[in-house]
Amino acid sequence: MTNPADPERAREAVARNPLWYHTIEVAPGVSTPGVFDLRPVVDRLPWPDVRGKRCLDVGTYDGFLAFELERRGAAEVVATDISDHAEWDHEVRLGGQSTELLEEIAGEKGAGFEIARELLGSSVEKREINAYDLSPERVGEFDVVVCGSLLLHLRDPLRALAGIRSVCRGLFMSAEQVDLTLTRIHPRRPIARIDGTSGRGQWWIANAAGHLRMIEAAGFDVERSTGVYLEPLGPAHPSRDAASRRGPRALAERLLGGGEGVPHAAALTRRM
Repeated sequence: MTNPADPERAREAVARNPLWYHTIEVAPGVSTPGVFDLRPVVDRLPWPDVRGKRCLDVGTYDGFLAFELERRGAAEVVATDISDHAEWDHEVRLGGQSTELLEEIAGEKGAGFEIARELLGSSVEKREINAYDLSPERVGEFDVVVCGSLLLHLRDPLRALAGIRSVCRGLFMSAEQVDLTLTRIHPRRPIARIDGTSGRGQWWIANAAGHLRMIEAAGFDVERSTGVYLEPLGPAHPSRDAASRRGPRALAERLLGGGEGVPHAAALTRRM
């Protein structure tokens, strides 16, 4: 990364993007108003040593993990994501309304990443490709692959993990939303709940054991994993209003997770 951007220019650039998924400090004192803020928990993730490595971030969105790989000394970072909101695994019941809603709320897909990359002076390379379509022929192979909060949005997470495995020649770090209640009730039994009808764009949400089992089933050996942690909500998260934070879901987070945020678990694994 090069010299930091001018704060006033950074504020103007950030304001051009209607919705930020990640909270990223793009200039001194200037951060994007993300839906989630990974900064307080980033050091809890089981990062491998990425110095001098070729790295891939799958489902990058605004690029927080890709830029973090670069900050940690990766020699080369490639970030992949879909090119258009129409490529999401949309819920069947919503039809085309889902794409229209995302276009209205979030604006142009990938715009946030490009703004952040320019302001940070980053050299991360962006490739528009679905996780299902990853292959050595399309993107090459990588020493380290990371993926955050993507599997729950996929109809077929194991198919995406197969694509990830095909391009991973070393380590894979997965940080994924987990079901807190199922994790507490079934701490060792791999289990998941299916959605696909709530309008949240969520399909499979596993407990912590289920998250590990999916990765193992895809052909990775777990080297180390975190316990459940809460991924903090960013200023743009719709649940930041007081009324929603009094709901049963928020209460469960506070009682079972010890705070507020979305339950996640992360694992560092090695390709078999």
